[in-house]
Amino acid sequence: MLELQNTVSVVIGGNGVLGSAMSAALAEAGSKVAVVGRDMEKARLVCEQIERNGGIAIPLQADATKKEELQSVLNKVLEWGGRVDTLVNASGTNSATPFFDLEMEEWDRIMDVNLKSVVLASQVFGKRMIEQGYGGSIINISSVSSSPPLSRVFTYSVSKAGVNSVTQYLAREFAPSKVRVNAIIPGFFPAEQNKKILSPDRVESIMKHTPMNRFGDPEELKGTIVYLASAKASSFVTGAMIRVDGGFGAMTI
Repeated sequence: MLELQNTVSVVIGGNGVLGSAMSAALAEAGSKVAVVGRDMEKARLVCEQIERNGGIAIPLQADATKKEELQSVLNKVLEWGGRVDTLVNASGTNSATPFFDLEMEEWDRIMDVNLKSVVLASQVFGKRMIEQGYGGSIINISSVSSSPPLSRVFTYSVSKAGVNSVTQYLAREFAPSKVRVNAIIPGFFPAEQNKKILSPDRVESIMKHTPMNRFGDPEELKGTIVYLASAKASSFVTGAMIRVDGGFGAMTI
C-alpha cells in the first residue's frame, strides 16, 4: 500500500531540514525524487545521501516564488522522469518581528515564500497532473500556527492559514481529475528558520502545551508523507489537514 514504485515526486524546498527528510522518505518508498531548492549545493547533498541509500534523485535549482523557474523545473523533471505524481510544497521562512515593527518588505518576503510558492507550484505541477489523466497528490506543509495563530509570528501564522485555505480550495477543484490535495500540520521541529525564536521561556511554553513533552524529529514526518503520496493508501483522502504535532493541537489547559 505504501510503495511508490514507478512514480516521480517533486519536493519544493527539498533541501531544508524537513524537506530533506520528506525527500528521503519518498525515495525510500521507491519514487524518483526531484529535490528543488534555491541552494543547489544543499540540494545536491540531499540527492547524494538518497543515492547512497539506494534511491534515485536529481537536484534542481529554483526560486519557488517565480513561476517561470517552476515551469523550467517541470520541464526538466519531465525530461528526466517522464511524469509527475507527487508535489510537496515545503518551502518556508519565519520571523519574530513584533507586529508594530513589521515592514511590508518582510511581510511580502514571508508571504511569497510560504504562500505564493504553494499557489504557483500548484498551478504549474497541478496542471500537469490533470493533463496526464491519472491523478496525483499535492502535499502542502502547513503549521500548528495556522489555527489558532501562535504569538510572536504574525506574518508566518497568516501565511500558513492561507496554506490551509489553498489546500481545501484545490482539493475541491482538483478532485474530479483524481488529483488529491492535502496538508501536513507539523508541530515543533526545530530548524534554522525557527531556532532564533526558541528562547528558553518559549521552549518551556511549548513543552507545557505538547502532551508528548518533546520536539519532533524530521524522521517522524516520513510515514505521513508517504501515506499521502500513495494513490493506494490514501485514495479517498483529499482536503485533509493531518497533524504530526505530539498532541499540541489537542491541548487546552
